[in-house]
Amino acid sequence: MRKTMADMGNLWEDLRRQARQLENEIDLKLVSFSKLGTNYSAHRDYDSLPLSTNSANSKPETSDTAPLLNKASSEHMFDTMAMEISQLLAKLTEVNDRMVEYTQNISTSSPSAALLHTLQRHRDILQDYSHEFQKTKANITAMREREDLLGSVRRDINAYKNSSSLNRRSDMYLKEHEHIRNSERLVDEQISIAIATKENLQSQGKFLNSINQKVNALANRFPVINSLVQRINLRKRRDSIILGLVIGVCIILIMLYAFH
Repeated sequence: MRKTMADMGNLWEDLRRQARQLENEIDLKLVSFSKLGTNYSAHRDYDSLPLSTNSANSKPETSDTAPLLNKASSEHMFDTMAMEISQLLAKLTEVNDRMVEYTQNISTSSPSAALLHTLQRHRDILQDYSHEFQKTKANITAMREREDLLGSVRRDINAYKNSSSLNRRSDMYLKEHEHIRNSERLVDEQISIAIATKENLQSQGKFLNSINQKVNALANRFPVINSLVQRINLRKRRDSIILGLVIGVCIILIMLYAFH
């Protein structure tokens, strides 16, 4: 009987030791898990910050609050730590169940108050850890979903901006091409007008040359008519000179009479 009671006491102490060890591990994991959620939120805010453009070779500014892990690493670590904490919580639940079975299987009529208090304390710790784990996991999951949604919206906005920019560039290129075509058409019209004018001037020059040649031919063919025309021109010129002299003398006389 003493050996059985001793074995039962050793079993209880072993269960308590396992419970405390699991609780310490879970506590450390939950602290790291909470920090991971903070880093994930900081990474999301850090991604939205603009880069420094002080120089051509400038690099993104870093600070003490900048996360050391990128998004992919954070998500992988989140999944790994969540699985590890879930496994530790499952083990702690199993240990607590065994502690409950121990209190139900002891040979005494009823377990002591200290034993029940210890059991309740471990159960409360398990409940608090489970609640904290679920809360932190839900918060990080919500941030991930929100980040995925915002990332999808940003990608859609960037795609729309890129397509709008391409459409504007295409419209500008089309307008510029149309202006060039109109300019080429106007230049072609001006060249056509210049060529037509040149051809008309050449034809008129040829026509005048032919008339001049005909007149010279007639003058050479009828020298008497040519000499008669020259005499008529000389007489007309002489009459014009005489008429001009008479008119000039008359004006001078009139002016002298007027002043005297």
